Amino acid sequence: MSGFKGRTVFREAGGVRPDLKRPSRSLSYEDRCLIEAMLTVAGVTQRQIAVRVGCHPATIGRELARNSGRRGYRARSAQSRADLRARRPKPTKLGRCERLRHEVQTRLEDEHSPEQIARRLRVDFPHDPEMRVSHETIYKSLFVQGRGELRRDLTARLRTGRTLRRPRHPAGRAGNGQGRIPGMVMISERPAEVEDRAVPGHWEGDLIMGSQASKSAIGTLVERATRYVMLLHLPHGHGADAVQSAMIQTASRLPDQLRRTLTWDQGKEMANHVQIAAATDLDIYFCDPHSPWQRGTNENTNGLLRQYFPKGTDLSVYQADYLDHVATKLNTRPRKTLDWATPAEALDRLLSDPTRPTGVAITS
Repeated sequence: MSGFKGRTVFREAGGVRPDLKRPSRSLSYEDRCLIEAMLTVAGVTQRQIAVRVGCHPATIGRELARNSGRRGYRARSAQSRADLRARRPKPTKLGRCERLRHEVQTRLEDEHSPEQIARRLRVDFPHDPEMRVSHETIYKSLFVQGRGELRRDLTARLRTGRTLRRPRHPAGRAGNGQGRIPGMVMISERPAEVEDRAVPGHWEGDLIMGSQASKSAIGTLVERATRYVMLLHLPHGHGADAVQSAMIQTASRLPDQLRRTLTWDQGKEMANHVQIAAATDLDIYFCDPHSPWQRGTNENTNGLLRQYFPKGTDLSVYQADYLDHVATKLNTRPRKTLDWATPAEALDRLLSDPTRPTGVAITS
């Protein structure tokens, strides 16, 4: 090695000899033997080794940092370490950490989404980096064949219930095409405080419909600031009288500070809105026709509810206690829009301290 002309070669080639540039970032065993031999020469730099091997100097730096042992750099040991790291498939964090895997599976069984789980783990285990996992890792463990870190049957617990991952295709909603309700107060007259979600007690409402044959429905109410959900049991139809009765019964469970406004679309089920407003102390406002985004929070919530009440089914078969169970499920799920708090937690915060923010307010 005494005749090594690395310094001269480096000057002439401008850093790396063109004829020695490698098509791959990986080093061979022969390269590692050359590195080991050159390291025994006094005064040889990493840049000079890189010129001789035909790679970038940073590659030599990484190689020495990763594969040097207690006795320094040895080619055979370095090759063994590199081969071990190159094995595929690599075990994921869920595969290595049984405690994390158990926690993720438990929350999937409780029908939390992978993103909700990933974000909430940071809240529940703030000082434990071992209990961190990305939502993409959870999805891959569920959907990628052969991984096996999570039970395959847990895909049925996802909101979509799909066994394959697909992009979501948002679907619009057609207008109801029904006649105008007498005495409506339009959303343009709604107080400005409703928009910023800082004050609790402003609700959005709608019906989710069952099969055409059953003509069944369930009423949905969601509080704008906290996303807290309440469901109206409508076992005998969704006419104006039935909705009025269910609305009054449900609203009577609310404290006074949570009864401010209600925003609904122009469905005929709200024909008795004057009577509902008088009995519940809610100021009722109506959206413009064909404008579901004016009730964005409610539209989003109805999408979540379809996990429990699929389209095209008879909704009249569900009992009131099951509706309460489903509402509790949604109210105890961590929500991204609440900075991963649950609606129940957000509601408790606002009721105990109205000046405290509920989370990160975003649309819907």
